[in-house]
Amino acid sequence: MNIFDGKTVMVTGGGGGIGGALCRAFAAEGARVAVLDRYEDAARAVADSLSAGGAQALAVAADITKRPSVDGAVERTTAVFGPIDVLVNNAGWDLFAPFLETTPEDWSQLIDINLVGSLNMHHAVLPGMVERGGGRIVNISSDAARVGSSGEAVYAACKAGIIAFSKTLAREHSRHGVTFNVVCPGPTDTALLASVTDAAANPEKLREAYRRSIPVGRLGQPEDLASAVLFFASDDAAFVTGQVLSVSGGLTMAG
Repeated sequence: MNIFDGKTVMVTGGGGGIGGALCRAFAAEGARVAVLDRYEDAARAVADSLSAGGAQALAVAADITKRPSVDGAVERTTAVFGPIDVLVNNAGWDLFAPFLETTPEDWSQLIDINLVGSLNMHHAVLPGMVERGGGRIVNISSDAARVGSSGEAVYAACKAGIIAFSKTLAREHSRHGVTFNVVCPGPTDTALLASVTDAAANPEKLREAYRRSIPVGRLGQPEDLASAVLFFASDDAAFVTGQVLSVSGGLTMAG
């Protein structure tokens, strides 16, 4: 028996590198997977690949920054798969620039996607979990939230907010059987990181600098995050809530 047999899992940003890896990992363990992404083609590509492998998967196009869009996504998922047992808030966006070179418009976009979007998802999914007396929510933050990161001030602020938000909800809803935990990736080999390195004067030199900074000697891969997320989402973690785990190859070791 797979550990998520009979469970419905929704992954936001499911059409991206990390999100797609998470969707594949959940599907491999028997979950019914709702692949939520702002870009419908990306969500459908992941869902179709999962379905081709025999999994139950649903592509859901939604903009997490807009509450009506989120409500529609949740309603569609529950109509097809039933109540959502696991929510993984993975969707995010970053803008790499020194704070004084950013604008209020940049801040609004970063806050809407990285913080408000997650609030919308919680507010739409959590009531059902509370009513049913159980559920798992795993939030993807960032090591930038734990130790800071030059050029990511507002992003780091949002991701730090996700950590505090998760801990607070863990206190508020432990009695309802709902757990909230956070996974913090370090530098991960995704399209977002590639957009940063490719814009550098010497992209390979920058990638090598990232690699040298990580004690295990390589960039993280999307699949590296899956085991941590699946643990927090599983019944094995029923007594674990309000916790933060760094998946960074040892780059950060702060408590």
